[in-house]
Amino acid sequence: MVRGVWAVLRMVSFEGASVLKSNAPGRGSRALTHWTGAVAGPAVNSCRRAVFSDVRHLQSVVRMPEVTTDHLDEKQVQLLAEMCILIDENDKRIGADTKKNCHLNSNIDKGLLHRAFSVFIFNSEEKLLLQQRSDAKITFPGCFTNTCCSHPLHTDSELDEKDAVGVRKAAQRRLQAELGIPMEQVPPDDMTYLTRIHYKAQSDGVWGEHEIDYILFMQKDVDLSPDPNEIKSHCYVSKEELQEMLEKAKRKELEITPWFSLIAQTFLFKWWDNLQNLKEFMDHDKIHRM
Repeated sequence: MVRGVWAVLRMVSFEGASVLKSNAPGRGSRALTHWTGAVAGPAVNSCRRAVFSDVRHLQSVVRMPEVTTDHLDEKQVQLLAEMCILIDENDKRIGADTKKNCHLNSNIDKGLLHRAFSVFIFNSEEKLLLQQRSDAKITFPGCFTNTCCSHPLHTDSELDEKDAVGVRKAAQRRLQAELGIPMEQVPPDDMTYLTRIHYKAQSDGVWGEHEIDYILFMQKDVDLSPDPNEIKSHCYVSKEELQEMLEKAKRKELEITPWFSLIAQTFLFKWWDNLQNLKEFMDHDKIHRM
């Protein structure tokens, strides 16, 4: 069909070129007659109609479907207006865009990438706090994941890149918003920034994730009051219990977010075995491509 359009365009271009040549100075009234006849002639008019028809068809084929949020949770839709931090593949800041635009697969497929974080909180018994994302969440609803996963915003305080202070402040904010943890219980200075991972995953045909994810660890007993709009359930798990969950996920008995699954399959248990000696695992130079 595209070749047909180009063929018609070439025909029109050829006709146009012939007309211009015949209408060159010195050709007299015969040239004018030829030009007038060409414009009004049925062949050119037919070509013109064919071009416009095919172009309209092409436009309807390539036009992206409009993304509607009418069926989504109102509170979660409001959060789509937040401004995330756009970065390149080396985590260099290049701009800002809405949470909505950052999570559309149509933009992700074009390379849109933003900054994110994943928090892992362990209690005094060295059990890991997990959450199950609420069914209202736009990406990966109902999936089990690590303690908290979100994004630093394009604000002065959360743009601070020295020692990942901005990311850690964002984590403090979201721990309160999602899990109801008092901010004084999770100060940024108590979070250990380990490393970064770069991953991409589709949630469905419309929404997905494409992030460079800062990994933050903390061991502390905290008070919890989860927001049901954010969290469906939560639990503390031992290493053995998490292994069982991962096996259940393989059997499709429960769902786990892709970033948590990637981290669990690679680094998590090694870090978990060394909660009292995490400094040797800190790597702020490398971005792990997952």
